[in-house]
Amino acid sequence: MEKFVIEGGQPLSGTLVPAGNKNAALPVLAATLLTEEEVVLRNIPHIRDVEAMLGLLRGLGATAEWRDDNSLTVCAADVTSTELDAALSERIRASFLLAGPLLARFGRADMPPPGGDVIGRRRLDPHLDAFRALGAEIDARRSYRLTAPNGLRACDFFMDEPSVMATENALMAAALTPGSTVIHNAASEPHVQDLARLLLQMGARIEGIGSNVIVVHGAAELGGADYAIGPDYIEVGSFIALAACTGGELRVRDVVHADLRMTRLGFARLGCVIEADGDDVVVPAGQELRVKDDEGEAISKIEDGPWPAFPADLTSIALAMATQSEGLVLIHEKMFENRLFFVDKLVAMGARVLLCDPHRAVVSGPSRLHGERMESPDIRAGMAMLIAALCAEGRSEIGNIRQIDRGYERIDERLRTLGARIERVASEPRALSV
Repeated sequence: MEKFVIEGGQPLSGTLVPAGNKNAALPVLAATLLTEEEVVLRNIPHIRDVEAMLGLLRGLGATAEWRDDNSLTVCAADVTSTELDAALSERIRASFLLAGPLLARFGRADMPPPGGDVIGRRRLDPHLDAFRALGAEIDARRSYRLTAPNGLRACDFFMDEPSVMATENALMAAALTPGSTVIHNAASEPHVQDLARLLLQMGARIEGIGSNVIVVHGAAELGGADYAIGPDYIEVGSFIALAACTGGELRVRDVVHADLRMTRLGFARLGCVIEADGDDVVVPAGQELRVKDDEGEAISKIEDGPWPAFPADLTSIALAMATQSEGLVLIHEKMFENRLFFVDKLVAMGARVLLCDPHRAVVSGPSRLHGERMESPDIRAGMAMLIAALCAEGRSEIGNIRQIDRGYERIDERLRTLGARIERVASEPRALSV
């Protein structure tokens, strides 16, 4: 086990290039099961969740090799199993993304319950409903046995919620099902778009990419591809918040500005100035963060929702920034009822945060934070705690950093290039109480 030791109070300044989108890397890896041909994937972040997905693919019989730090070659020609390793599946929620490709190509998928962050109830019903609409039979007891004895069939169905992973599973299954499948109320996040563009390269025809109605003209066979996923807009938002809270000047290169529209609006409510410069974004130094009240001096609110609303994965980050912004703001996490349960860690550091209920927190800033010892409960809460530690006075320790490593590539090394005083050290073993 490892932990981060941080000396706060240092402005973070410099230039960085964002890693590839973690939430795109996992479904495009799953999509390699749809073909016997080789698939080359580029800009893949070297993080724990990706390694877990590669372990699952190799366990099924696929080969997967790193070409360089961020490029992979995957070939699923010799897949010999449709049953996922239960221990590896417990590590990541995205293990369930393998169901759609396995079902479409082999007519069967044996899926253990998926793992992932404990941020609230995360329904599998939209996935299963999509598979049923496509003609699959499902035995859902302690695990999930999916079969398509007569093959999948194209269909027209409406999802009961715009679930990102369920949309991705439906896209992959439909891409290898001849005929035209129409998915209504589909998710449209940038990572869903990345997956759809990979499937285009592999031979499917897809209409409505980026919208909530997607038409997939599937093929009997799909081929190989060479595809680069886009930059991680959640990581970009995280680094913007780090710079704004510590007072440094930061340039993030080669972003997709369209992916950052709502992030910029949300952060602007906290007084954060973000400038566009060609393909880059720049966070000016020495910002005095101040909450912008709504009209009539009403309390401002940041709330998440399905794309293109404010991203759920940035609510924890916004809350950390709010502790350094003058004024009062309501953070409303609509999607996951456990996401905000890390705020006690920030309160222990001196933040003024009132947790109203599992979905809402009121933040009054700015607060002078001081260093504390903490444990990271999930990826985004871990980053929020890291932001707080880097702008706090004194020394902080963050344990369970494998959670942060699941979503942020070499985060400590990259922060040091910006001037952060952060070290990765071995955690001392804790004695068991008798």
